[in-house]
Amino acid sequence: MNISSIVVQTLPKYLEQVIEDLKNCKACDYHMHDEKGRVIITIEGASVKEELEKLRIIEAIPHVISADMQMAYSEDELDENIKVLNNADAVPNMLKDDNIDPNKIVYNGDLKKKDLYSFSKHLEDK
Repeated sequence: MNISSIVVQTLPKYLEQVIEDLKNCKACDYHMHDEKGRVIITIEGASVKEELEKLRIIEAIPHVISADMQMAYSEDELDENIKVLNNADAVPNMLKDDNIDPNKIVYNGDLKKKDLYSFSKHLEDK
């Protein structure tokens, strides 16, 4: 299952009509909007293809200027990364090697200060 949040942009004068059309289109769930014409919705799909099909429906609604995915969650992707982490050795091999140059040790600790793109790429490479 995939879930994605989308910001829909319209002109303020069309806001109420776009919200009504979004609520009635059955491709998404409406959550909130502001007076500037930004609307927050979510879509769900069994695959990215299904999500993209729903995104196309939303983009085709009259007076929608743009509909951009902001955040995405994929159960399958999460499950795969959890498998990698669960199967990984708790102590990396490089820390067990007495001959390794300490400057070449890569710390993968604090996620708040981490480059998450590089971290996810590191997981993919495993």
